[in-house]
Amino acid sequence: MQSNGMSVNKNILEKLSSEELEKYIQSDSRFVSMAVIYAFEILQSRGRTLTPEEQERYNALIAENQVHSPSIHPNHIKAANLIYLSGAFGIGSMIWTFEKFDSGLSIFIAIVVLGIIFGLGYAISKGAEWTKYVLLILLIMGAFGIPAMLYELKYNTVVGIINLIQIFLQLWAVILVFQIPSKLSPSDFTTKIQQ
Repeated sequence: MQSNGMSVNKNILEKLSSEELEKYIQSDSRFVSMAVIYAFEILQSRGRTLTPEEQERYNALIAENQVHSPSIHPNHIKAANLIYLSGAFGIGSMIWTFEKFDSGLSIFIAIVVLGIIFGLGYAISKGAEWTKYVLLILLIMGAFGIPAMLYELKYNTVVGIINLIQIFLQLWAVILVFQIPSKLSPSDFTTKIQQ
């Protein structure tokens, strides 16, 4: 547990005695910052009151960890899930109309489009700021296809409905990512930490 690159399991630390955890929070401790943070939290949950110096160290470790850890706003996760769902509907549409994929080129284009959708969902889930603009541009470009979607709705109702659901999901995702404040406060984060 002494390497900064190593992950820390809080459940393992909870099995340690309070005396063992005291070693983690000493100022000269060489444990990774997450282990020290967990030790502080476990000790506090056991009724230990932190000294002002310990509280200051604990707060500094929390602030440092938020800077270096992958902290994601909840709207990033929600928007990514909507994009993934949109991609899943795209796969369903491809299966429904498999007879249209009569050449290698059409199959290749379909795979690339799906790759872009799922790749964009992944980038959103990681909190990439640029994704909201790409998503908006793709949604605007997709708006030009509304006449084709209406035609599809008339002649192939299932695919038309799938296309409308995809537009709704993508629009919802755009709204979510644009609601994310550009400068996040620590309370806006959902920090992914192994427990």
